[in-house]
Amino acid sequence: MDSGLITLLVIGVLIIIIFFNSLKIVQEYERGVVFRLGRLVGPKGPGPFFIIPIIDRVVRVDLRTLTLEVPTQETITRDNVSVRVNAVLYFKVNDPVKAVVNVMDFVRATLQIAQTTLRSVLGQAEMDELLGQRDKINENLQRIIDQQTEPWGIKVSTVEVKDVELPQNMQRAMARQAEAEREKRAKIINAEGELQASVKLAQAAKIIGSEKQGIQLRYLQTLSEISIEKNSTIIFPLPMDILSMFSGWPNQERQPEVAPPPPAKVEVLEEPLVVETESPPPLPAIAPVDGQTRPINRKRPNRQGMGNR
Repeated sequence: MDSGLITLLVIGVLIIIIFFNSLKIVQEYERGVVFRLGRLVGPKGPGPFFIIPIIDRVVRVDLRTLTLEVPTQETITRDNVSVRVNAVLYFKVNDPVKAVVNVMDFVRATLQIAQTTLRSVLGQAEMDELLGQRDKINENLQRIIDQQTEPWGIKVSTVEVKDVELPQNMQRAMARQAEAEREKRAKIINAEGELQASVKLAQAAKIIGSEKQGIQLRYLQTLSEISIEKNSTIIFPLPMDILSMFSGWPNQERQPEVAPPPPAKVEVLEEPLVVETESPPPLPAIAPVDGQTRPINRKRPNRQGMGNR
């Protein structure tokens, strides 16, 4: 009697253990991929389901969107600029069976694909495109990574380039370029303002010049503007018409004009000037003596005797 009761208790405990081991519960955002004796049975869930203990094996797969940060990658753009770029990747599992059967670790595999794709896409783009057309680069990254991870049952929703690190010399060059662009815009705006002002001034000059008293009214307006500032010195512009009136008066003390002297005449000699010079005395003759040439000695006059003469 006691042995039968103990046997029943043991059987009951075993049934309870087997029941709890065969009962599996997965969340709404999860799926359980069941393998029976190594063969695929299929996905289970969400909610409770039963498996055969020891024979069946369940692999849980999370269907929520996962965030994967791509480490900083150093690459060279198409215009030979070295940059350091990192990105962030958003993806989720659409097919849990493919995510378990077709790839060993879909998270690590997706990370490696994202790194290689990021380097290759940035190597085909220029630096200006990387800085100004980042949306286009993000779309290319998302499309390429999604095509490569589709056989794994993974859907890549978004890829965003987070930070772009440029060398210091390139940053200084870009700062100089931006400064030059600002100066160019300022000069263009200033030139346009000068052009518009010159047109308006020309129109105002025509209107004021059409009336004789207009310029004098403008002088008076200028004087009134100067007097507001409480200046001790006032410069009054004098019209040139007033000076022309005084220049027409006769000058009684005017001195008679003196005619300038006539220019001097210079005579040019037509006959050439001949200068006579004495020819130098001839050299002494040389007479041959015995087949040899010897100079003939001549007696020089006595200078003393000439002096006495």
